[in-house]
Amino acid sequence: MKTVVLALLLCAGPLDAESLRILPPPAGKLYHGFYWGGVGTDTHDPTEHDVTPADVARYEQAIGKKTAWVYFSNDWFESRKFPDAMCTWIRDLGKIPYVRLMLRSDVDQRHGEKTFSLQKIIAGEFDVDLRAWARDAKAFGSPVLIEWGTEPNGNWFSWNGKWNGGAIEGPKRYIAAHRHIVDLMRAEGADNLTWVWHVNWLDELEQKWNAFENYFPGENYCDWVALSAYGPTTPLTRDGTESFAFKMREAYPRLTKLAPGKPIILAEFGCDLHNRHVDVVRWTRTALEDLFSNRWPAIAGFCWWNEGWQNDDHKRHDTDMIILHDVDLTRVFRDEFAQHADKIQEAPVTSR
Repeated sequence: MKTVVLALLLCAGPLDAESLRILPPPAGKLYHGFYWGGVGTDTHDPTEHDVTPADVARYEQAIGKKTAWVYFSNDWFESRKFPDAMCTWIRDLGKIPYVRLMLRSDVDQRHGEKTFSLQKIIAGEFDVDLRAWARDAKAFGSPVLIEWGTEPNGNWFSWNGKWNGGAIEGPKRYIAAHRHIVDLMRAEGADNLTWVWHVNWLDELEQKWNAFENYFPGENYCDWVALSAYGPTTPLTRDGTESFAFKMREAYPRLTKLAPGKPIILAEFGCDLHNRHVDVVRWTRTALEDLFSNRWPAIAGFCWWNEGWQNDDHKRHDTDMIILHDVDLTRVFRDEFAQHADKIQEAPVTSR
């Protein structure tokens, strides 16, 4: 395919509707994505698609750089249709829609799935909906990043092996479901979809059968690979207090061995603003400096998980990972982005 001239992409205006695929950034540069889930309250749970153009503008103004993609969830308990309206306004901003295709019955975690189970996906019970989704994605006509089966090695999601037959059957069913979805959508000609396979840095459960390698669908079933690597995600927890570099040392060599040559994105990272055991400003500054140092050359981009939520009835226990809620953290992003401006690829590079 013909690569779009980079200089043209730097011009203002929406992405060309004939640009079919997003490409990795030029060597030595990184994409910077945006996720905004909002704040959970007594009357509102973050939907993972609460983001608006105003949220994007406010964030970019605060940190001083443009983002390349907007990351959000397409929850099938709400709608099984391709999110055309949302993808359209994201494209109109000159960005790539990055869709988490979430075949699930609710946002609750650590339980099995009855409606959208892996066995039902494999059996073809949702083929009509998946094909329609793919046709609408094709009609959308411009690049989309897409992932299904996020963090399969984490037992919080219903597609983890724990909920699907355990050690013997779990990873096999996940792979079969993943391949089934990709095959269906490719058969509909949705060639503008770039498939991302996304794992957690730590296998939870920490058992050999649950290693993320066992969930890999194969090099022909993903274009990019992605990683989640969080610091502590609540004010009180001691989990995740290791440095960002520690997490990368654990996961990065495994990913590059498993999928050599594939671009890797840090699809999700973040840290609670008020954790008692980790200084979020120091943790984040070190993480960004490590990313910009090119310590991990396969890394093609990164995205902070901007969201807050309730953990119990005590407000002081609420999670807050929203960058703009902390002046010092916002300054870290702005300063690091200014210092390493030559290493940030703001406009997506696409191909025809």
